Amino acid sequence: MAGMSKRDLLFRKPLMNAAGTLGFTPDFRVLREPGSPFDDFGAFITNPVSLRPRTAASQPAMIEYPGGFLLHSGLPNPGLNATLKKYAQRWNDSPWPIIVHLMADRPEETQQMVQRLESMDNVMAVELGFAPYLADDILSITLEMCIGELPLIFCLSTEQVLSLGPRLIEAGAEAVSIAAPRGALPNLTPNPSPERRGEIIEGRLFGPSLFPQALGIVQSARKLGLPIIGAGGVYSKENADTMLSAGALAVQMDSVLWRGIKA
Repeated sequence: MAGMSKRDLLFRKPLMNAAGTLGFTPDFRVLREPGSPFDDFGAFITNPVSLRPRTAASQPAMIEYPGGFLLHSGLPNPGLNATLKKYAQRWNDSPWPIIVHLMADRPEETQQMVQRLESMDNVMAVELGFAPYLADDILSITLEMCIGELPLIFCLSTEQVLSLGPRLIEAGAEAVSIAAPRGALPNLTPNPSPERRGEIIEGRLFGPSLFPQALGIVQSARKLGLPIIGAGGVYSKENADTMLSAGALAVQMDSVLWRGIKA
């Protein structure tokens, strides 16, 4: 193994949110409600953070389809400096360890961000997310440049988990997670503007229809001995338990957290 982080990636409890679902810091008023699914949280994952500020998509969209929906947002965020200035103290005060999700398309910038986070006590790990169709070599270079104090979780597309994941783990990554798959749908919003009528919108896919594929990936990863954090279509406690039984280290929930989770 080429390198290893100096902190262990250990989850006291098996559930957590996926990046982009609950903001940049825990909302203690919501997370402490009695009987909340958040009682089983072992970590909190931030919204995606880039080195520089990033604005929302010029024309964001959410398009429903049977079994889920497509979301196009542009992943807006204030940039790392502003994020730390606003939220670092709340991360330190959080009852859950924090996993910071970084937008990691540029290895040099990602290295800067990871090094900034290494001095923060309650940051337990970094999850690295990548633009679609980025070359595998870029991910390998990012790993080489960022190995240090913090465990690195590589958030990979469904195609990359089994093909690239083993190589990243061998080179020093602590785990892989499953990124929301991408797709495209025609613009079906009511009364679209003339220039957008019939436009094909690309974005990330969410919803319970994704669960069978995600569970299959987790099961295949287990056969390879791949440490994987499951995600995708987890819409009930039963889904989460099944994914854990299939071999996941932990399970991320996404859009279900916007409407509550079934017992």
